[in-house]
Amino acid sequence: MKYEKIMQDLKAGIYHPVYLLHGAESFFIDSVTGYIENNALIEGERSFNQEILYGKETDFKTVVDNARQFPMMAERRVVIVREAQAMRTLKSLQSYIEKPSPQTVLVLAHKNKPLDKRTKFGKSVSKSAVILDSKKLYDNQVPAWISTYLRSQKLNIDPQASQLLTEYLGQDLSKIVNEIDKIKINLKVGEKITAKLVQDVVGISREYNVFELNKALSIWDYPKIMRIIYYFEENPKANPLVMVISNLFGYFTKVAITQQNIKASDAELAKKTGVNPFFVKDYRVAARTFSTTQIKQAFLSLHRADRHSKGLGMKSATPLGIMQQLIFEIQSV
Repeated sequence: MKYEKIMQDLKAGIYHPVYLLHGAESFFIDSVTGYIENNALIEGERSFNQEILYGKETDFKTVVDNARQFPMMAERRVVIVREAQAMRTLKSLQSYIEKPSPQTVLVLAHKNKPLDKRTKFGKSVSKSAVILDSKKLYDNQVPAWISTYLRSQKLNIDPQASQLLTEYLGQDLSKIVNEIDKIKINLKVGEKITAKLVQDVVGISREYNVFELNKALSIWDYPKIMRIIYYFEENPKANPLVMVISNLFGYFTKVAITQQNIKASDAELAKKTGVNPFFVKDYRVAARTFSTTQIKQAFLSLHRADRHSKGLGMKSATPLGIMQQLIFEIQSV
């Protein structure tokens, strides 16, 4: 079942006996788990009817014993198993999941990796429980997700702002939502979230950030590229090298797609690259700035820079030296 459908049902008061929330994206798992924890019972019912267990510290017998108890002066019991992927006897819950207590809501929060649904246990859970496949979003899906998330809260964001949040925070939805919560505090009634507001609240330099680096690369503004790189060196906490390299992988991937589909319409290119149509013109410019050979070199150099940033093959390299070498290699082809 999709995350949106699960949340819609929960907000309508529809609860199921067993939920398996599994996958690499913790935000959706935490969101569903948190909603059930805070809303399935009223505050006065939780002391006697809600149990929070942890996979490393519990076993199937403890989970089943709690799930089989009758609610005390409440409509239901709630049993939540956090970090269920660490529960050694997880598969032993199969018989309970196949015939669960109708008066209990059991939540298995299986984070960081998906459960193998091809196994006997996986097949059984798939038939008997509500399943949330919590997958990481691709980079090009994040701006649209931000816009959808904000619309659900009756807020609007302009394309530059959602792109800036994505470029700065990557795929970490929990971090993105935390920053959005900060922005909301500073938002006036009816005000749209703009790039300027994001920069002011999140603490992103207006002139020196990954978004501006991409724009400088698109027209090969070498002096500005170097100014931004030096700024990153002086502000490593705000601009960690790993994040910058990851961003550049995404950037050159979009440039390569644009170059291969240069005759496509803006709408088609937006769909292929996963960017807002507003930014398509920037990638068209970049596709003309870089030759095919330079783009290939960029990927090779980025792979090397990624290794060097992790201390592989060039232990004494500094972030500034790695970025300077990267730019030099792209330019020199």
